Amino acid sequence: MRIDLHTHSTASDGTDSPAELVRNAAAAGLDVVALTDHDTTRGHAEAIAALPEGLTLVAGAELSCRVDGIGLHMLAYLFDPAEPALLAERELVRDDRVPRARAMVGKLQELGVPVTWEQVARIAGDGSLGRPHIAEALVELGVVPDVSGAFTPEWLADGGRAYVEKHELDPVDAIRLVKAAGGVTVFAHPLAVKRGQVLPEASIARLAEAGLDGIEVDHMDHDEATRARLRGLAKELGLLTTGSSDYHGSRKTCRLGEYTTDPEIYGEITRRAAGAFPVPGAGGPAA
Repeated sequence: MRIDLHTHSTASDGTDSPAELVRNAAAAGLDVVALTDHDTTRGHAEAIAALPEGLTLVAGAELSCRVDGIGLHMLAYLFDPAEPALLAERELVRDDRVPRARAMVGKLQELGVPVTWEQVARIAGDGSLGRPHIAEALVELGVVPDVSGAFTPEWLADGGRAYVEKHELDPVDAIRLVKAAGGVTVFAHPLAVKRGQVLPEASIARLAEAGLDGIEVDHMDHDEATRARLRGLAKELGLLTTGSSDYHGSRKTCRLGEYTTDPEIYGEITRRAAGAFPVPGAGGPAA
């Protein structure tokens, strides 16, 4: 089995629609794919309706969190999307995205960048607006060579010149809320230092004590030494280890199925979940 547990669609900051994403996942030879858009489940219905036969969908989300001034992402799988407390938190994050993005556009304009709100809104479309859309605007304007080049202290990285904070969950609260909704939590790309400051291992241990289920180990932002370090930490803390592409369509260079999760780990994730079940494809409509 080939299992990719971290992908994004146009419901947040990917470039494939949810339907395109599941079709592309099947074409890439995946057996299981998780749709984990940022702070939203809005793409799940479309993905399920288009799900090809032979591909199973794991419904999820990537929750925005912050602790001790450090931003991090918490992958949440197979939770009840209608559970009121978790839904309320996702709505708070979603409602904060537009004013935050407008503020970042304003900061960029003050820095002399000719970006406009209309440009960013066009790029975002119906997606859950975020920094990657602003980054793409900077690429269009020739300010940076690629999306990753915008995530630096000079521009949009945490604490950068054009950075603006948004509503984010404490990760312990995120774990508690996801578990109350019957879901499973995995700390996404925990040591991706190229993205900015990362949590120390002692803080990851505290998340494990709070009920964290696993950590994402095999990821494009982790080199071999980092993966080995994370596997040792996971063994020490009793955490599951996952692998995934973090696919965003054409917005990033990663490919569907670039890294995958062991079937036994996937089986344990599904056994722990009580809020929802993986959805097997019944053969969606043709593209």
